[in-house]
Amino acid sequence: MRWYGAAMAVNSTHPDYDANLPAWLRARDVLAGEDEVKSAGEKYLPRLESQTDEEYHAYRARAAFFNASARTAEGYVGLICRRPPFIKVPDQASAIGRALCEFINDSDMLGTSLAGYGQTIVKEIIAVGRAGTLVDWEGEVENRAYVSRYSAENILNWRTERINGRNLLTLVVLKETAQKPKERGKGVRGDECVVESVEQLRILRLLEGRGSSVGRKNKGVYRCQVEIWQLLPTGQKRDGKVEWQLIETRVPLRRGKPLPLIPFVFHGPQHSLPEISKLPLGDIIFVNLDHYRLDADYKHGMHFTALPTAWVSGFDKGSTLRIGSSTAWVTETTGATAGFLEYTGQGLGSFERALDRDERLMAVLGARLLESQRRIGETAQAIELRHSGENSVLSNLAMSASASLTQVLRWAYWWNSTEDLPDHVTNESVVMELNTDFAMKGMTAQELTAVVKAWQSGAISRDSMLHLFRKGEILPEGRTTEEEEGLIGREKVTVGASPV
Repeated sequence: MRWYGAAMAVNSTHPDYDANLPAWLRARDVLAGEDEVKSAGEKYLPRLESQTDEEYHAYRARAAFFNASARTAEGYVGLICRRPPFIKVPDQASAIGRALCEFINDSDMLGTSLAGYGQTIVKEIIAVGRAGTLVDWEGEVENRAYVSRYSAENILNWRTERINGRNLLTLVVLKETAQKPKERGKGVRGDECVVESVEQLRILRLLEGRGSSVGRKNKGVYRCQVEIWQLLPTGQKRDGKVEWQLIETRVPLRRGKPLPLIPFVFHGPQHSLPEISKLPLGDIIFVNLDHYRLDADYKHGMHFTALPTAWVSGFDKGSTLRIGSSTAWVTETTGATAGFLEYTGQGLGSFERALDRDERLMAVLGARLLESQRRIGETAQAIELRHSGENSVLSNLAMSASASLTQVLRWAYWWNSTEDLPDHVTNESVVMELNTDFAMKGMTAQELTAVVKAWQSGAISRDSMLHLFRKGEILPEGRTTEEEEGLIGREKVTVGASPV
């Protein structure tokens, strides 16, 4: 049994993790909406000078959080996922094809299809710019590959090393939550009907050699080793210092041999490397929070200046003066006057202009769905050109996610194949491609005619023509090339007496 205390903590985090965690948590709060942002209190809305707790609570309650970031993220996910992804796997006539078909229909053994899992990954990339997938093998009951998703906050540490001319992942530390029966006390069995959550770490290491002893160690041969550590309850800590206990160590096997690599895939907006990329929505989130603070100040000023305030001079201090059409203020004092105080300055106007500026800036940064102004007479080409900047960012994100999801599919293929390394599985065997065509218009009549002429002249194949028709929204969603060719073969269109 091994323990780790404060001097050598297994939950040590990577320096890049520490640097990016505040941005990830800020993005989570903003995308979660107004309740989460307001519950953070002074983290996002500083207290005004000399404000009491009651005054600050009212100041925060009057503010409205206009969640442009979440609406932008939803729009981006909708554009990428508006068409189902293209997934290529071997034919189901083979054993590996049937295994991958099962994997595509239920990728995580929780009923999530691979397309649905890919959409979740896209949401994570857009939200915080990072996610991870562990591809494991369930060998007790179902004997199949499956995936487990890890958010950016749960990938605590990682390390890469140069091995045999390649940069390989040699360490990854993943944070999990395990369920176990609640313990009642020393010497008393726990209640199996009551479970409690226990913080757990899954550490995957790439170690050199087939065995732990020097005599059996083979230089240049590597194996993946998995360690499970659990956080001990406070009452079980040794000398009050020990926090983590090693409860399991195992070497995953495939066809009786240890894994030569760590089966973990990183997902990012620009690449699938362990390095952390900038948040795609980072700039919009900053402006969104600035808009929230400006709205709080604007509503605060409106609260104290919008309603007129009555004032009198020369009236008895003990008299009760009511406002309304059925009452009159009467006094015998000569020169007595009355009136209303109304705000006439330009202070609130500056807040209004600042709020409008932030909304326009969010639109420029990517929140096109928030623009209410319509450009009369703008052509489709002009609209497409105006959105080309956003489309390029989305295209890069979609292609990066496609590459990392293809790696996941390669790992699933490798688990069921006889290939030596997952890298030996090429795009000829499996591939997954997300949508990168964000134009809302389909193929025009001129484009349709040009594609058919190119096929008739032998410039492209029928398969390529049908692929272009599918991308141009001519073919129905979900219809494969084989199904379309079968329908064409069964139909006979006649011109006069000659079949065409």
